[in-house]
Amino acid sequence: MNTDHQGQNQSGQNQSQENQGEGNREAAREYNEATREHVRSNDVEEEARQAGDQDPNEAASSEAEGRARAKEEDPEVTRNFTQPSER
Repeated sequence: MNTDHQGQNQSGQNQSQENQGEGNREAAREYNEATREHVRSNDVEEEARQAGDQDPNEAASSEAEGRARAKEEDPEVTRNFTQPSER
């Protein structure tokens, strides 16, 4: 007897809410669709020009604010690519 409900896995979670880890295909698909829609419905060339005109101090401040919220620095940012990685 199959007790699973439509749209649920054996643990009772909805499949759309199941943790897929780093390879979350559903999240990637949603991001790609949203990006395509943004490009279709906005003047991205103008947005790029506006971003290029941003005050350098404001940009540095925004970056510092984002880094302050980060859990840790991405090791790839400062990695010496001439040396083997520590894996």
